[in-house]
Amino acid sequence: MTMVREAPAKKNYSILIADDDRPSREALRDMLAPEGFQTHEAASGEEAVDLVLANPIHLVVLDMHMPTLTGVETFRLVRQLNEKLPAILVTGDPNEQVVRAAIQAQFFSVLPKPVSRHLLLYTLVKALSRVYGPI
Repeated sequence: MTMVREAPAKKNYSILIADDDRPSREALRDMLAPEGFQTHEAASGEEAVDLVLANPIHLVVLDMHMPTLTGVETFRLVRQLNEKLPAILVTGDPNEQVVRAAIQAQFFSVLPKPVSRHLLLYTLVKALSRVYGPI
């Protein structure tokens, strides 16, 4: 008899969205919540780190340009807490320097703003599947 490992339901995945721009944060949340993902929101890199400390987070979506800590700096801190945590960087300025910094920090992907719903969901599922198995 072959055992088939069943993937966890999407509702079991917690996604942290960190962006200092409330409408951008809410737009990302509104793309993920109807798909069954649990979402947490942070308005800063510091708040994102606190939420990772306080909650089981499976993936982070970070804006590159936030006050105090950039998305890359935030991810470096978060990775000290959970070295396997996947992350997606979103930015309104996906230039070569930003992409290079994201690659060095080991982001799963960089998505340009405004983020398309289809691209976000596709990238998120790929990132989660790489770490946690098929969704």
